[in-house]
Amino acid sequence: MPRYDYRCRACGETFELSRPMAQSGDPATCPQGHPDTVKLLSTVGVGGVAQAPSASGGGCCGGGCCG
Repeated sequence: MPRYDYRCRACGETFELSRPMAQSGDPATCPQGHPDTVKLLSTVGVGGVAQAPSASGGGCCGGGCCG
């Protein structure tokens, strides 16, 4: 289930809720009980290392006859 970040306008606390996508825009109450909250835009962090394609010839016939 996706997680969404919210910020309370009354106390400034930022909190996270797990809820279905269909409910992402529904009102959320902060942990302190304040109902005036706003959904924050989330960034997605992607880790890992990209690898370059291997140079194994190529071209129309393996790279040997094209010139």
